[in-house]
Amino acid sequence: MVVALWLYLPVDEVKKWWIWGYWASPMMYAQNAIVANEFLGDSWNKVIPLANEKLGVLVLKARGCFAKAYWYWIGVGALLGFVLVFNLFYTLALTFLNPLKESRSLKSEDESNEEDDKSGVHAPPQAKGSDTEQLKSKAELDRKKGMILPFEPHCITFEEVVYSVDMPQEMKAQGVTEDRLLLLRGITGAFSPGVLTALMGVSGAGKTTLMDVLAGRKTGGYIEGSIKVSGFPKTQETFARISGYCEQADIHSPHLTVHESVLYSAWLRLAPEVNSETRKVVLKSLQSVRAVPFTLHFNKSTGTNKWLCNWLQMFVKEVMELVELNAWGQALVGLPGVNGLSLEQRKRLTIAVELVANPSIIFMDEPTSGLDARAAAIVMRIVRKTVDTGRTVVCTIHQPGIDIFEAFDELLLMKQGGQEIYVGPLGHNSCELIKYFEGIEGVSKIKDGYNPSTWMLEISTAAQEVALGVDFADVYKNSELYKRNKALIEQLNMPSPGAKELHFSTQYSQSFLSQFLACLWKQRCLYWRNTEYTAVRFFFTTIIALMFGTMFWKVGSKRGRRQDLFNAMGSMYAAVLFIGVQNASSIQPVVNVERTVFYREKAARMYSPMAYAFAQVAIELPYILVQTVTYGIIVYPLMAFEWSGARFFWYLFFAYFTFLFFTFFGMMSVAITPNYHIAGIISTAFYAIWNLFIGFLVPRTKIPIWWRWNYWVCPLAWSLYGLTVSQFGEVEDVLDTGETTKDFLKSYFGFRHEFVGVVAVVMVGWAVVFAFLFAVFIKILDFQHR
Repeated sequence: MVVALWLYLPVDEVKKWWIWGYWASPMMYAQNAIVANEFLGDSWNKVIPLANEKLGVLVLKARGCFAKAYWYWIGVGALLGFVLVFNLFYTLALTFLNPLKESRSLKSEDESNEEDDKSGVHAPPQAKGSDTEQLKSKAELDRKKGMILPFEPHCITFEEVVYSVDMPQEMKAQGVTEDRLLLLRGITGAFSPGVLTALMGVSGAGKTTLMDVLAGRKTGGYIEGSIKVSGFPKTQETFARISGYCEQADIHSPHLTVHESVLYSAWLRLAPEVNSETRKVVLKSLQSVRAVPFTLHFNKSTGTNKWLCNWLQMFVKEVMELVELNAWGQALVGLPGVNGLSLEQRKRLTIAVELVANPSIIFMDEPTSGLDARAAAIVMRIVRKTVDTGRTVVCTIHQPGIDIFEAFDELLLMKQGGQEIYVGPLGHNSCELIKYFEGIEGVSKIKDGYNPSTWMLEISTAAQEVALGVDFADVYKNSELYKRNKALIEQLNMPSPGAKELHFSTQYSQSFLSQFLACLWKQRCLYWRNTEYTAVRFFFTTIIALMFGTMFWKVGSKRGRRQDLFNAMGSMYAAVLFIGVQNASSIQPVVNVERTVFYREKAARMYSPMAYAFAQVAIELPYILVQTVTYGIIVYPLMAFEWSGARFFWYLFFAYFTFLFFTFFGMMSVAITPNYHIAGIISTAFYAIWNLFIGFLVPRTKIPIWWRWNYWVCPLAWSLYGLTVSQFGEVEDVLDTGETTKDFLKSYFGFRHEFVGVVAVVMVGWAVVFAFLFAVFIKILDFQHR
């Protein structure tokens, strides 16, 4: 609608098949009302020599606007009418239209069995006994099975761990004088291989804080104390290679399948001698999405033994079996609550992508959060099976049911303020835990059948401490249990004979090239399946090309007037602006979704942020090329620009790099902001500034000298410069003013054809600059504060 304005195309130049668009444009009424108010005022109420009309009327007629004063009121009335109509349509849409896609998720096998039971189809009889007994009996079978890929079990010990942050200004304003706020106060404990440990406590006790400190996931604050892995001081660079972290929010790329998500993790996180064979499996997976295969990089030093390939495939398959996701291997992950996997299946996938890295230690942040009893039991069954492979597993958990609680082997219980009040075994039916707390004077006995986890949280509250006159943290520090734990920690802190400190020769498991290829493969799959982004982008480009081509019908062949040249420039300027802004705005939510996945993968040290950023940039190149060619082959003949190989090439060249730098600018704006909503606001401000200094509304020669630097730093100005001089910079046709087209461009706009090579280099430079800034900002800025 905007292109029908006098700004780009005067009303007398609008084709008859598009004249309805002129009258239906709110912007037309707004613009005519504004210019009528200005140019029909007293300041323009002068008659110049050799003219019979006032200066303001001449200006309006020259620009194809209505020169009647009543158009101000027509414009005001029309705009009010559009406001009412748009609000009416908005109300009707909210009332009667439903979402295009219904929220749906895949059903798990247990859910299907429940539906079969309801419909009269009986599942095979299950063994009698509690869920806990079934969990542990199944675990015994899995313990005998073992794992195909060997790993080295590791324990982790920590003594007097203190974590603090800078005192919030709000608390200082209330009179607090300390500089730091303590969140953990001298926590001591140990996690051993083959033992499932629960981190529990009331809300705000510091469960997740402690786990983040031990896992090295904290992005701020101050950490004190000793943390050791198998007797050696913990180094985060090496610890990340032997550990996994399952976040509470199950973050995965929505357009990958379950199997591809696991393979992708294996590709980047397994040792190189194993990983070179993973890529063969990935290449086979590539063919399933009909993606164009690219050359994979193999580690020549390790060879490509057939037995190793089979070994790895068996390991990936075993992990899928372990987490019971084989049936959903080819299902898309989808978005939470919208489509794809259910919440419980996402939990299992989260465990799988960490387990496939073959870690020795796994941290899980509330793996049963948000699940019902059935789904929680399924997830805990997976967790139990993971523990029984011999790994060290630590889970934070909040008020579990009896069966879930009994699945744990040991407990680290914390109270408000970040202090430990129990660290030790649970025992059968939580007998050890119950015995310890009932041994404290004044603590009420647990009732038969009552949930031990609920009971211990109730009797250890701050109110109970005041009522009993005890400090459970002091009671624990003076107990025999604490002494036994200290002795155990001293024993575990002594490295085994012949043991060596963890060391890896490289920061990441794979080389930079392998990281880039893995990220590129992933982006290829995501773009191929994300039709809401790719297909809509091509559809929008085609529609815009047809619209502009028919609006500016044969405008390139008309060269007799200045207005003809303005029309041709307006067609090129408006088209690249429309499609460029659309590219920038449509890429922002895509990058925003993947950035949350990137934060998780970066914390796991799967790849260098630069490898990820370069892959994100590289995948856009072919898509934008196809988009540009699609746009060019439609618009160029419809606008009747001169059919010359050089000019057609330059037209595509400048359009391509314009679309490219717009896309990269959209990516960069997301990288420097917390979310794509703010990125959209900032981008809009830049578009407005670029539009002012593009050199079309106000030519460079007319811009005040103190503002002219804005013209040279405006990417769109270079686009218009290149598109115009490549088409008209050498044209010697005489205009209605008596000057040639070439001379007019030079005198009015400051455009020179001999400068086209420099313009081309600058256009490439803008694309490179925005791509590089995206890579830098995505690396150094982290809006996920922990």
